[in-house]
Order: sequence, then C-alpha cells, then structure tokens
Amino acid sequence: MARPLVALGASDPSAVLRGLEAALAGGPALLPVAEDAPALPTAPPSHVEQRVALVVETSGSTGTGKRVALSSDAVLAGAAAADATLGGPGAWLLALPTHYIAGLNVLTRSITAGTTPVVLPVGHFDPAAFADAVDRLDVGPAAPRRYTSLVPVQLARVLDDPRAIAAAATLDAVLVGGQATPVPLRERARAAGVRVVTTYGASETSGGCVYDGVPLGPVRAAVDDGELLLAGPVLAEGYLGDDERTARTFTERDGLRWYRTGDAGQVEDGRVRVLGRLDDVVISGGEKVPLGAVERIVRGIAGQESAVVTRRASAEWGEVPVVVTERSLDLDTVRAVVGDALGRAARPADVVVVDRLPMLASGKPDRRAVRTIADPAS
Repeated sequence: MARPLVALGASDPSAVLRGLEAALAGGPALLPVAEDAPALPTAPPSHVEQRVALVVETSGSTGTGKRVALSSDAVLAGAAAADATLGGPGAWLLALPTHYIAGLNVLTRSITAGTTPVVLPVGHFDPAAFADAVDRLDVGPAAPRRYTSLVPVQLARVLDDPRAIAAAATLDAVLVGGQATPVPLRERARAAGVRVVTTYGASETSGGCVYDGVPLGPVRAAVDDGELLLAGPVLAEGYLGDDERTARTFTERDGLRWYRTGDAGQVEDGRVRVLGRLDDVVISGGEKVPLGAVERIVRGIAGQESAVVTRRASAEWGEVPVVVTERSLDLDTVRAVVGDALGRAARPADVVVVDRLPMLASGKPDRRAVRTIADPAS
C-alpha cells in the first residue's frame, strides 16, 4: 500500500510544520525542499510506501545526493528519547532550515509538546534577533522548558554578543550539532552559563541520537572495523529509489539492524567518541593522515573554532593538509601544535585566510567549495 508524497518548499516553516503534523498523523508523506538546492538526478516519486512519513533530501557537504525515508515511528521515537534525556517537553526556538533533519526535529518536538515554535528568519544568523526570539518563547504546564538547536558557528556568534549570551543562558538547553563542536567553544558557553548539549546523528537516525557522547535511551552504538554503527527505533527505512545504497548502509548484526555511519569512532564504557570520516584521509609522504583529527587540533587553537582542514595535491608528498580559516593563523604555530599531537606528516602545509567560509544552508562548511579554495586545480 502506498501513500502520496508531497514536496513542499521549506522557505515557509509554518507550512512545513502543518505538513509534518499531517504526515505524522497518517496523512500524505512530506518532502521539504530548499528552493535554492541543486536538483537530484531523479525526480521524487509521487507515492511512497505506507510506513514512510518524512523524506529528507540531502547532498551533504561531500557526498552524492540521497533521499532518506523515515517512518512516523522513527521520528517520534527520536523526539521522545530526546525529551526524556533533556528533562521533558518544551517550547522551541527554530534557528535552522526546515529541509534538514535538525530543523525538522525542532518542529517534531514542538508538535509532540503541543507548543508553537518561535521562528528566526532564514539566512544570516543575527544574535540580536536570536535574543528577541528567546524572549518570545511561551511555555505552559505541560511543556515548561525552553530549548533551541544551533550549529557551532551560530553558537559562536551568540557568545560574541552580551545580550544573546544572557538570552541563551535562560534556556534549559542549547543543542549543538551538525559538526564537531570545538572544546574551546563548549568551554566558553559553560563559562557564560549556557547549557550546551552536543549532539551527534544523521538524517538516517532521525537526527541527533547521541547527546554529550551518550546514546539516547533506545539507541545502541558499536564499532565494526573502526566504523561507528548505530541501532535503534530511530533508524530510517532506507533510501528512496536506491536499494543498493540501502543494503550497503544498513546491515543486520547481533539480531539488530544497524546504520553504518561512515565515521571512525570508539565506544568505551557506553560513551561514543567520533574521530572523523573514514574516507577523509590523505596519504602524505606514505603516511595516513586523518583530516578530521587535524581539524580538531586546529579548532582547539583560540579563535579557530570554525576553521576547516582540507586537502591539496602535492608533487612532493602526494597530498597535504591545508587550513582554511576566517581569522589569521601563523603557519609555524599551527604546524608545531599539530605536529606535537599527531606527528610530522599531519602538519598543515599552508594556511589560507578568507573573508567568509563557504557554508551550506545547514550551517555546515561546504567542504567541496573549501577544497577548491585550497586547491583550485582539484
């Protein structure tokens, strides 16, 4: 049995909220679409399997396009587990695009809590507008808490503005995800009295399902040959029109269905540590250098919380790490810091300073564009 799939422009969060509410209640499945997003090679189908309620279309920052199919059960399981971990339902401030799973999760949690989200304008993140929006968050007896969800660059801008800091400090939690949150940024937030909860997940897991390194209640984490795997009721059904990718990404193990994240990771004493993308490795002078590990070290340097480490072809070494940043950074300093932590081969070969890093609408760095900046011939 099939149900209709309705594509809806994500520029109107109120319309997406209504469409999502209908989809979760058994109505037509919803596909939120960004108006400026590049079209995937195939048009979306007009109908999907009955159990699919939400389709998230994403190209990611480095990969190829995909349509992730999620059931109502998966989306609602993620919302319930998050509420249980955070301390209960509440009112939400929406600061993220609604064609990405993080923004859709804000809407889902508002629906289940019976609250109306306060919506920030899409586009450039304005700390003053953020502070105003926090003031408008209404709570009630059934949902007495207040939350928002940001990406690290948004949090950094909040922490640069005294009024925004004061507003953020009144929230019960500020979820931060979409990419690794640098330790100095988390420390700044804690020092300012902002309760930051770091999240990890993907569209394939109905969004963030690991909070502060701990899997949410029904979620399980494991490692297989260095790759982080996640299991639980939050998992997607698969990818629309791509059975091969579905079979490759979702696997059966130990009687459970698991999602292969593509991330290198560790699970120790129930805590998850993400080490970076498995495919994000350069061979420099014959040695493997994980760019994610280099980037974490660079982002630990004061003022470099949003720096990106990418690759550049080298006639001498094969490939080398390169730092692309909005703030000046002494090359000798960063080479020394990275070399001490990861060895000589990991030392960046160059620092490229730009006026503004290219970003995706999700708030993540556009890594393909960053690589072109570092290596125009790539």
